Amino acid sequence: MQRSWVVTIVLGLAMSVATGLATRAAGRAPAPSQAASTAETKATGKQAPNADVKVAKAAPAAGHLTMPDQITWGEGPPALPRGAQAAILYGDPAAKSGAFTVRLKMPDGYKVMPHTHPTAEYVTVLSGALRVGMSRNWEDAAMKELGAGGFAHMPAQTPHYVQAHGETMIQVSGQAPFMITYINPADDPRKASTKPTTSASR
Repeated sequence: MQRSWVVTIVLGLAMSVATGLATRAAGRAPAPSQAASTAETKATGKQAPNADVKVAKAAPAAGHLTMPDQITWGEGPPALPRGAQAAILYGDPAAKSGAFTVRLKMPDGYKVMPHTHPTAEYVTVLSGALRVGMSRNWEDAAMKELGAGGFAHMPAQTPHYVQAHGETMIQVSGQAPFMITYINPADDPRKASTKPTTSASR
């Protein structure tokens, strides 16, 4: 009986030692995928593909910051009636593609007659107020007024027209190329750009 008890203890200790050694060996041994990767690297000099290998991602493009005192204002584009000032904050509306953002300052009563754009237009009123109509014909009664903070979205090829109520500044964003096509060609300021400028034509 005593011999059987001693044998049981000895066998238990032996199993514990064996288990400990196996565990330590497993901790030092590389995983199968790592072992295969290491072997292939030694044989070919190239890193084998491995789900555990992390691929470095390209850093995101730098942002674009413009302070208010860095904005350069100039005369509005020829496609708009005279009297407005414009500043490009980002991109180029006349480019073949790409996003853009511009600002426009308009005097009180400034109008842009019914027109369309080939791409969508996104307008935010920064100061003053902008009256907006959405049709092919100018209708004062149908216009809605957007105060500072107001926003308008005109889908591509949607006829619309605007008028400033008080000195107004807006911000326009969209995708280039951003062109203006007037519903009535006679409203296009570019048609009269070669004619002498008079107070009546402004």
